[in-house]
Amino acid sequence: MSDKPSVLFVCVHNAGRSQMAAGWLRHLAGDRVEVRSAGSEPADRINPAAVEAMCEVGIDITDQTPRKLEYETAREFDVIITMGCGDACPVFPGKRYEDWKLDDPAGLGVEAVRPIRDEIKTRIQALLADLIPA
Repeated sequence: MSDKPSVLFVCVHNAGRSQMAAGWLRHLAGDRVEVRSAGSEPADRINPAAVEAMCEVGIDITDQTPRKLEYETAREFDVIITMGCGDACPVFPGKRYEDWKLDDPAGLGVEAVRPIRDEIKTRIQALLADLIPA
């Protein structure tokens, strides 16, 4: 791992879970970690309930757009965290992988997205503590 660790969050649509995870890591890590997210089949826009849930905790992800997972880009990251993308997720030898089992916020209202947001925050805090020990 380089001096500045890099993390790629991947889910199918890159519209909910991966965007919230990237938002949390950017918020909590600042410029200490390179953060990106992508999807195997990106949606047209970010899930509005995910945007609202993140806004409630002071994190604005409205400027993000779903992006297509590019295998060459994925190869550059130290840590790849997948969230339900199955076989479409890349596997590169020597990379650190984590597969986070999280409910899919697609089609859910903000009330149902809040617990997903909070679970992602807990996981991000643990990941950050591991990547950049105090």
